[in-house]
Amino acid sequence: MLDADLPRALPLQGASNVRDLGGWPAAGGRRVRFGRVFRAAALSGLTQADAAVLAATGLGTVCDLRGEKERQKAPSRLPGVTTHALSIEPSLGASLRDIAARRTATGADVMMLMRRAYTAYALEWAHRYQAMFALLLAEDAPPLLFHCSAGKDRTGFGAALLLTALGVEADAVREDYLATNRLWRGDAELAAALPPAVADVLLRVHPELLDAAFGAIRESHGTLEAYLEQRIGVDAGRRAALQARLLE
Repeated sequence: MLDADLPRALPLQGASNVRDLGGWPAAGGRRVRFGRVFRAAALSGLTQADAAVLAATGLGTVCDLRGEKERQKAPSRLPGVTTHALSIEPSLGASLRDIAARRTATGADVMMLMRRAYTAYALEWAHRYQAMFALLLAEDAPPLLFHCSAGKDRTGFGAALLLTALGVEADAVREDYLATNRLWRGDAELAAALPPAVADVLLRVHPELLDAAFGAIRESHGTLEAYLEQRIGVDAGRRAALQARLLE
């Protein structure tokens, strides 16, 4: 049975969907360590009090998964940390605008686009996640936070990939992913501009999207282990080192 207090969220004024990845159960009776890895939505609205809360965690590294234009429009406000721009450019773009402009737009149309996006996260943008894993494995690596704009898709897949690599139970991986639906404050401006059926899909996370990403991994590489080694740079030895560092 999963702990009802997980995930452990950080209540910030200027950012939402900010949480510690610690606590989730893994193989062998172990759990993910608290205070080592965090996930979040954009950090552009942080207050001084928010920055103090994050500083108290010992946070030293941030991986910003947003595209270049996203970062320029809303630069992060988090002094005292090393930020790595690991850009995963948004892929919905014009296709989403075309769908939204149609009066017949449906949630199924958006789900189709989102499945393509998640497959791209796993296959076309694997080098960005490879860079994040390398930072986690670096000698004397400080606590790390990774985020995108909403902290739900690029970040959601990244969290699921990391937790799975750590041997976290599938139910817990999914529970962490779905927590976005209650922890993210959403985008009211975007919601108002979209047909309700489109907004309902786009502004939430859906487990079938994770299934699509991991299905693409299995189809292209056969096993998660092969994908981790060939695309993420994490062979059996580095995976064991990652687990030793991040599990207790």
